[in-house]
Amino acid sequence: MSETIRRVAIVGTGGIATAHAQAVATQPDRARLVAAVDVDLGRAEAFAKTWDVPAAYPSLAALLAAGDVDLVLLCTPPGSHVPLAAECLAAGVDVLVEKPPTLSLNELDELLELESRSTARVICVFQHRFGSGAVRLRRLAADGLLGRPLVATCHTLWYRDDAYFAVPWRGTFEIEGGGPTMGHGIHQFDLLLSILGPWEQVTAVAARQARPTQTEDVSLALVTFANGAVASIVNSLVSARETSTLRFDYEHASVELEHLYGYTDADWTVTPAPGQEAVADAWSADAADIPSGHSAQFAAVLDAKDAGRTAPVSLADARDTMELIAAIYASAFTGKPVRRGELDAANPFSVRMDGTGAPWAT
Repeated sequence: MSETIRRVAIVGTGGIATAHAQAVATQPDRARLVAAVDVDLGRAEAFAKTWDVPAAYPSLAALLAAGDVDLVLLCTPPGSHVPLAAECLAAGVDVLVEKPPTLSLNELDELLELESRSTARVICVFQHRFGSGAVRLRRLAADGLLGRPLVATCHTLWYRDDAYFAVPWRGTFEIEGGGPTMGHGIHQFDLLLSILGPWEQVTAVAARQARPTQTEDVSLALVTFANGAVASIVNSLVSARETSTLRFDYEHASVELEHLYGYTDADWTVTPAPGQEAVADAWSADAADIPSGHSAQFAAVLDAKDAGRTAPVSLADARDTMELIAAIYASAFTGKPVRRGELDAANPFSVRMDGTGAPWAT
């Protein structure tokens, strides 16, 4: 049991806030919800009543002025993440930011600069990294039991109807930052990157196939990695049979994951190559079965803070994922491959994910 009970506030009490409240509730001896914040104070008060939270505020500034919080869980629309996270950093309060952490690569670098001048830290919500299946896969890969990674697939095939985009901030580069590449498939390919490591080059296409949106509703990318692996990434909002799948083909085994919005150990399949049965034995020897999700990441954040370590996923860790997103848009909209590190601060696709403009915008 931790000796410190951390005081936690949720800012933005829309749908995703419930997942965060549930995550805090799983750690009653380590964290306590002390405040709910929303520009609609009535909604914040209703949320506070539901979750037995003692205080509600109409703004982050009012919460920070009260000074009774150790960690802010930022659950507002993407366009507000940077200014609100900056307020937390200025106040010396750690902030856990929902995806995507920023609207652009330059905004992320701006937050990194602000973070470097603060005692507080920005933590990014990438909860799929923390299920026991992903933890196990990273460990077996690091131990060399799987051999070299050769090829991977990462598909987020979801369905969102026209009504979904009636919410004013959805489907825009200005407020949401992008389509399924930015806001939906991001968790899947962040998990891909956490397993395969740094990417080197991407070649991509994007299309607006069916939905009333300024952004793409489909993207496809071919990615090469520093360790020699190659992968395909598909993000879709027009797929009637929804599924989220990852497949990693190593020298000694294929490891597959199929789920929708979160996984358990039962969603993973391991197929050893001939003569490599030890892989299956090592996988099944681990009895842990921790589902992916906000609760798993929140527990990992508390573990890190208790141990005096940087809490996962750090803003610096998230940069690789955000750079891949920018590179996918840059490649898709210019028709050219993009290498890691190519998008400097002056590049239009570092400034905005749509860079020089989506082809369909004209």
